[in-house]
Amino acid sequence: MQAQTLSSSAVKATTTAFIGTALIGYQLQRSPAARIRLETAADLARHLGQLSENDAAVIAEQLAKPCRDAAATPNHRP
Repeated sequence: MQAQTLSSSAVKATTTAFIGTALIGYQLQRSPAARIRLETAADLARHLGQLSENDAAVIAEQLAKPCRDAAATPNHRP
């Protein structure tokens, strides 16, 4: 059985999709869980060498915005 590896373009596409999903999730939810997903995605991309300085700046800008208080969200039900 031969191991298969992803090409660098496939890694870039997968990483971009992963970060994009996490970024949109954080922009929409601003929950602690969404923040953790974005931080984790960014760390993974950085580790893989797939996070550009521009991408890192956009992510840092979003992470500088605080999470929303769960009690203040419109769909929150106690």
